[in-house]
Amino acid sequence: MRPPAHRVSPRAIAHWAIEALLLWGLAFGLAWGVAAWYEGSGWTGPPGWLETVIARLPLLTGAAGALMVLVAPVWRYRVHRWEVSADVVYTRTGWFSREWLLVPVSRIQTVDTKQGWIERLLGLATIEVNTASHTGSSEVSGLPAGVATRLSEDLAHRAHALRDDAT
Repeated sequence: MRPPAHRVSPRAIAHWAIEALLLWGLAFGLAWGVAAWYEGSGWTGPPGWLETVIARLPLLTGAAGALMVLVAPVWRYRVHRWEVSADVVYTRTGWFSREWLLVPVSRIQTVDTKQGWIERLLGLATIEVNTASHTGSSEVSGLPAGVATRLSEDLAHRAHALRDDAT
């Protein structure tokens, strides 16, 4: 199966990196807090191996977070693609396992556009294409806001026209 024709916006890399930074920053703060609390508590109950893990928890969390902030968004950008043809919305997602999703335009019930605060800052948006089946629904994140708006309007009009023809 050929990949869909369009990539998401390159600004999506920044969006996903900021989201990961916020999440992993919180995790690092919690890990550092646990390690600092344990060190200052004088608690001698846990075995030696657990003490080592607690002491290294901020380092391990920081390393995992750095990987997720620096590598994962670029990897995700390279994989995420989308395309809309005359009769189908086609998306490809996934990091380790790929998911190809084809949603027939005739099955579309609603098309929603949404913007989180980070997306708004970067001029991005996400469209959700919903069908009666949860597995048939699709989401394309990281689109330029104008493209997302035009695409959602176009898909909604096309789906409406196809439903009217079928009655």
